[in-house]
Amino acid sequence: MTTPARTPAVARRPRIGLVAGGLGAYWPQFPALLPQLERSAARVAARMQEFDAEVVDVGFISDAQDGAAAAEKLRAADCDLIVGFLTTYMTATMLLPVAQRSGAPVLLINLQPTEAMDHDSFDTGDWLAYCGACPLPEMANAFERAGVAFRSVSGHLDDERAWERIGRWIRAAGVRSVLRRGRHGLMGHLYPGMYDVSTDLTMVPGRLGGHVEVVEFDDLRVRVEQIKDDEVEAKLAETRRVFDLADSVDADDLRWAARVSAGLDRLVADFDLDSLAYYHRGLGGDILERLGAGVILGASLLTARGIPACGEYELRTSLAMLIADRLGAGGSFTELQALNFRDGVVEMGHDGPGHLAISRGRPLLRGLGVYHGKRGWGVSVEFDVRPGPVTLLGLGQTREGAYKLVASEGTVVEGPLLKIGNTTSRVDFGADPGEWTDAWSASGVGHHWALSTGRLLPDLRALASLTGLDLVEITL
Repeated sequence: MTTPARTPAVARRPRIGLVAGGLGAYWPQFPALLPQLERSAARVAARMQEFDAEVVDVGFISDAQDGAAAAEKLRAADCDLIVGFLTTYMTATMLLPVAQRSGAPVLLINLQPTEAMDHDSFDTGDWLAYCGACPLPEMANAFERAGVAFRSVSGHLDDERAWERIGRWIRAAGVRSVLRRGRHGLMGHLYPGMYDVSTDLTMVPGRLGGHVEVVEFDDLRVRVEQIKDDEVEAKLAETRRVFDLADSVDADDLRWAARVSAGLDRLVADFDLDSLAYYHRGLGGDILERLGAGVILGASLLTARGIPACGEYELRTSLAMLIADRLGAGGSFTELQALNFRDGVVEMGHDGPGHLAISRGRPLLRGLGVYHGKRGWGVSVEFDVRPGPVTLLGLGQTREGAYKLVASEGTVVEGPLLKIGNTTSRVDFGADPGEWTDAWSASGVGHHWALSTGRLLPDLRALASLTGLDLVEITL
């Protein structure tokens, strides 16, 4: 039995529209200029494809009529981001229709051929190939007056700093695409009393796009009942490849978790889900209680392959985990555990599913006789996050119903950790743990969030720009 692939929305590469242009009046005046600029445009198209993007290149435009035709082609292509390459001076009438009609955010890039001109040998035609900066203020002014969000990157064709920034916009466009097209499962019911976790399902497609699929635990029950013994054996083999097993793991509990994991795979495939949030309390050891207690293994394996699954009905956190995963940073279900004022760190983590990509080593399956605060028992995933920079990302909601990204960067440091079947870490935010905790809580982030590796604030700023979400950065 092979591991199921990522779902279509998650696997889809971002579709980036590219239109390059310059003022057509120059072409008869300087015959060598247009071929040089077209070569630059071809280099840009090839380089953008290296960011694992599908590039829709509509060619070179020279006047407003060309711009209008390019706008229609890009509108039909349903792009996630439009890149306008200012190769030399061009008028705002050439690109404003693209920005207005494409239905996608627009990034303007000004990449001159080299770091600087050769002033002693250049004539006017040579200079014009370096003149992409000239129309940039004009575009910004026209976009502002037309109510079009403006963003740009300036540099030269071999400027890695500029390409790093362009790549950031492309990655953010990929995340926006998943949010717009994603199908997000919500299975079970709210953990009793958690007001902060409750989510208005209409606001997810309203603010982010995508679709919320309400799934019953009985949908999982039916599929688990259909799992055959050979599928269970295959899942057990996968589990032993991925995890170390503590002595506390009961063989029957492990086999049940493997069966439930195989059922989860079917559920995700049948409903074409890109993320899943779940919770079911259960009563008296009934089958739904056993299912709720048995999903941790399968949820972790789903999360590891880019389909984040988290407990406690935390839809907004599963979305935050999806964002972090698409940025290549993991994204594990996390909450506050304790403050360590002696070492100056915040201890955080969660029982249940974790993102295996951020573990410092092979994760451990630990058998638990009780899940604190929940009914049932079974196996739980335990690992500590590898030391180094991390970013917390949550999706908060305001009283007006708007969503906002809430993020904070810190560093995971070495030190003692609990061994209770949790994904745990010690995070140093460069501030007093109590003061940081107060600031983080005041942001409106909610009970849970995604813990991801790396410094993500620059990527999250780009994502906020493309989605229109506010970004709250917690720094002290």
